[in-house]
Amino acid sequence: MDSARGLLTIAVGFFVYLERDSLPSLNELSSLTNLETNYTLYSVILVTAFLFGLAEVLRDNSAQTLMPAVVEDKDLEKANGRMWSAESLTNSFIGPPLGSFIIAIAIFLPFFVDAITFFFAAALIASMKPTVKSFAPDAKSGPINFKAEIKEGFGWLWSHTLLRPMAIILGLLNGIASLTAAVFILFAQEVLNTTVFIFAVLGTAAAVGGILGGLLGPKVSEKIGSGRSLALALFVMPLGTLLIGFASQWYIVWVLVVIETFTAVLWNVVTVSLRQSLIPTNLLGRVNSVYRFFAW
Repeated sequence: MDSARGLLTIAVGFFVYLERDSLPSLNELSSLTNLETNYTLYSVILVTAFLFGLAEVLRDNSAQTLMPAVVEDKDLEKANGRMWSAESLTNSFIGPPLGSFIIAIAIFLPFFVDAITFFFAAALIASMKPTVKSFAPDAKSGPINFKAEIKEGFGWLWSHTLLRPMAIILGLLNGIASLTAAVFILFAQEVLNTTVFIFAVLGTAAAVGGILGGLLGPKVSEKIGSGRSLALALFVMPLGTLLIGFASQWYIVWVLVVIETFTAVLWNVVTVSLRQSLIPTNLLGRVNSVYRFFAW
C-alpha cells in the first residue's frame, strides 16, 4: 500500500507539474478573488483521494496487525506508545514546516518528495524480520470467501464481552469529537479571539499531548493498570471538552487540549495493545478491520 501511495503521489505531482503555469503563485493567493477551477487537476485529486483512502485503510490495519509479530505481548503498550509519539512529532512539528519550505521552492515539488517517503517506508517494511510470529498468512485450502471471512471477524468481535462495548464507545467518542473539531476554528476565532499566529500555537497542543501520551501512557498503564487507565481516559476526555466549552482564554484551552489528547492517546495505547494480545493471530486482521470500522 505504501508503494501504491507512492505511485499515486507521483501521478498527482506529474499533473501539477504539467499545469504549473496555469496555477497562481503563493504570493497571489491572499489577493485573488476570481480563480477558475482547474478541472484537470480537480478530477485527478478526486480520483487519487479516493484511492488514497482505500490504501490508507488497508495499510493502517495491516500495520496494527503486524505489531504482535515483531513485539512481545508484554512490550506492546510501550511499542504502540512510541509509535504514537513519533506520529505526533512528525505530523505536527516536523511535517508542516518542512512542507511549507518545500512548497516555497516549487508548487509541484512536495508531491515528489512525499512519493520518496512512501517508497522509503515500503523499503523499511520489506527489510523487517518477524521476531515473535510469522508474517505469512495461515495456509488456506480453496479460494478465499471474503464474505464468510468478514462475517467471522465481525462475529468474533460482537461475541466478545470486552471488545464489543469498547468498539461502540470508541465510535461514539469519535463522533462527538468530530462535532467539536468541526466548529473549533470558529470557536478559536469568535470566542478565543486568536490571531493566525496564536491559532498556530494552539494547534501544537494536540501534538504535545500526543507525544507525552505516547511516551508516558504505557508507564501510567503499568502504574495504575489497564482498566483504571481506560476509566481515567473516559472521565478526563469529556470533562476536558466541557471545560474547553466554558473557556475564553486561549492558553487555558491549550492546557486542556494537551491533557485531553494525553488521555486520548492513553486510551489508544491500552486498547490497541489489548486487541493485539487478545485477538487470535489468524483473526487479528479481520477483527481489527471491523473494530476500526466502528471507530471511523
